Amino acid sequence: MDIVDDALEDYCRAHTTDLHPVYDKLRAVTYAEASSPQMQVGKLEGRFLKMLAQLTGARRAVEVGTFTGFSALSIAEGMTEDGILWTLDVNEETGRIAQEHFDAVPWGQRIRRVIGPATESIPLIDGPLDLAFIDADKGGYIAYWDLLVPRMRPGGLIVADNTLWSGRVLAPQSESDRAIVAFNDHVTADDRVEHVLLTVRDGMMVCRVKGNA
Repeated sequence: MDIVDDALEDYCRAHTTDLHPVYDKLRAVTYAEASSPQMQVGKLEGRFLKMLAQLTGARRAVEVGTFTGFSALSIAEGMTEDGILWTLDVNEETGRIAQEHFDAVPWGQRIRRVIGPATESIPLIDGPLDLAFIDADKGGYIAYWDLLVPRMRPGGLIVADNTLWSGRVLAPQSESDRAIVAFNDHVTADDRVEHVLLTVRDGMMVCRVKGNA
């Protein structure tokens, strides 16, 4: 199920600020070398993440799920000059692709890759955090959320990807379908945040921490 008509997606991309060439190179390498390359975020989501980093004045951020680094590059590009983004993943091979492209641009030096389970890595990162992005195994979303919310500053943002899951949230059947539905319900019941579920790409849950978590 397409969330947004392809022609409208193309129109939106055409009317969105152009990308630095490193993103095109990363996309080409991802589709040539990585399995499941469609997991990579695209231009619209990447520019949106960059803008959120800019709007929050993000200096400290965490990403759960690096893949080949498109979203990490996008977030880091929008951060302050002294910003640090910790990006967490368990896959060293896709991490190698990511690092090659981080090294190709000045803002890539703001990114710190961490290999290992995010549930072990997140507690080692001191807050307060300005921005967090969750885009990893769907069954882990609630655990990542529960670890991240207490580390966010008041007014900080948590963004979760794939929260419409190709429309399968309307009629969940698989384990991953039910995991996304459970996560969306978990966020909705959490009175520490205010949130909006957007139909950007495959669905983005954008949440603002109300106060001291």
